[in-house]
Amino acid sequence: MVFLLRVKEMTVSQIADELHVTPQAVYHHIKKLQKGDLVEVAREERIGHLIESYYRTTAETFTFSLGKSSQSAKVSKEQINAVLDALKKVGFKVEYNKDIISQLVSVQADLEECCQIGEFESKISELEDVDFPTKLTVTEWASILSMSDEQFAKDEELRRKFRNLLTSLIKKQ
Repeated sequence: MVFLLRVKEMTVSQIADELHVTPQAVYHHIKKLQKGDLVEVAREERIGHLIESYYRTTAETFTFSLGKSSQSAKVSKEQINAVLDALKKVGFKVEYNKDIISQLVSVQADLEECCQIGEFESKISELEDVDFPTKLTVTEWASILSMSDEQFAKDEELRRKFRNLLTSLIKKQ
């Protein structure tokens, strides 16, 4: 639903049709997403005696972290597979296997765990006069500024390892 609502404003019925589920199920999830401030009412239109609400996401992009667990590793593997398949579709000639994907998942998890300093996240999220893309940049820069030299070096080392894994997937012609 979030992906659909990032693209355009939609009603509960439109979402239900797109996802092939009941409007009641969509409404239930929309209310949960609203409570979590992920979705909001964009506008309302009167259609006869009914008022139809159109929903949209509250941000263009969302960032989430699953932590370390067997379930998060599974989700990360699925996501990496999807990203690599998408890279093929946009013209990269990549070849990969389960071992490489596991390595990418591991390095990605190490990167998330290594050097992300979260002490500013709540303060940054409360900034009302700053748009979401700017908040992402502020979070990234605050993280960099908060790192010790050792943490920064470890972050660079892990990013280089991740990049080397990715570039090793490119098929030579």
